[in-house]
Amino acid sequence: MSAVCNKKRENVKKLASAVSMIAASALVLSACGSGEGGDSGEDYLACMVSDSGGWDDQSFNQSGREGMTAAKKNLGVEEQLAESQGDADFGPNVDNMVQQGCNLTFGVGFLLEDTIQEAAEANPDLNFALIDSTFSDADGNPVTIDNAKPVVFNTAEAAYLAGYVAAATTDSGKVGTFGGIQIPSVTIFMDGFADGVDKFNEDNDEDVKLLGWNKDKQDGSFSGDFENQGQGQELTKQLISQGADIIMPVAGPVGLGAAAAAKEAEDVKLVWVDSDGYESTEYGDIILTSVVKQIANAVEDTVEEGMNDEFTSEPYVGTLENEGVGLAPYHDFDDEVPDEVKDKVDELKQQIIDGSLTVESESTPK
Repeated sequence: MSAVCNKKRENVKKLASAVSMIAASALVLSACGSGEGGDSGEDYLACMVSDSGGWDDQSFNQSGREGMTAAKKNLGVEEQLAESQGDADFGPNVDNMVQQGCNLTFGVGFLLEDTIQEAAEANPDLNFALIDSTFSDADGNPVTIDNAKPVVFNTAEAAYLAGYVAAATTDSGKVGTFGGIQIPSVTIFMDGFADGVDKFNEDNDEDVKLLGWNKDKQDGSFSGDFENQGQGQELTKQLISQGADIIMPVAGPVGLGAAAAAKEAEDVKLVWVDSDGYESTEYGDIILTSVVKQIANAVEDTVEEGMNDEFTSEPYVGTLENEGVGLAPYHDFDDEVPDEVKDKVDELKQQIIDGSLTVESESTPK
């Protein structure tokens, strides 16, 4: 049994024996067929463990899986997927991947940091990658692990643009946001969104209010997890009752609860996150735009690096400049976003890319 299962962790119960490990893992492991494609990847096994919320979360888990699907199709690699129903599944799922001999194992989400880090340190002959988080020591200081790559995104940059658009198009003069859990990969969206609203106010001598997040105090509204859609619905109703008519939920599947509440209220729009919500959800008709992370592309690129023996521990950081993050089209609301606002957003985007404008957040990946 690997060190992942032997080491006592806060959120994972120690498994008593290899037999119990296999039994627990069997409940959560989704075995997939062999890869399709060229001979170059047929002996390379790429694996992925989801965060809670499942593969069909219409958010970051789903985007990660899409990257694996693309790698399987385009590179011809083998794949294994393990879906986590909760924190207790992380250890068994990752350990099962180690037992399978996965050449590269991804953990999707900040909450898998400890599990992926422990597995990487215990298995230096295998490679690992962590989506949405870097690695750190017991004191929270960044550390580099030779066989583990952080895959992170400076979503504050794209959320800044979304905040500007939201402030420019609100009818009520109030916009809102809330998160799932107060972790860096969530609050970075909220910080950028807040600064975008402030930029619009500064440029236009307006006073659009942001509800649900105070960047200076790093304090706001959170559902407490990434699963409870009912809580997302309730938080959204509260923001609507306070006057918000554009809301950005940063909460994975909990955002679907927000969408249901917005749809019911009418005349309320959403800014989606991670994927283009117009394409990935059934609520496209109320989605103003989306703050997109190109997780799938980053996953496929990382698999290709590993397959070609070019894997490194250097972090992948998605930015506006490298198109790792971006603002989705306005889709059904394209005619409602004034041309001068579109032009200003393009101008701000270019300023961020050329470095003349820096979007700051306590959670900006280093």
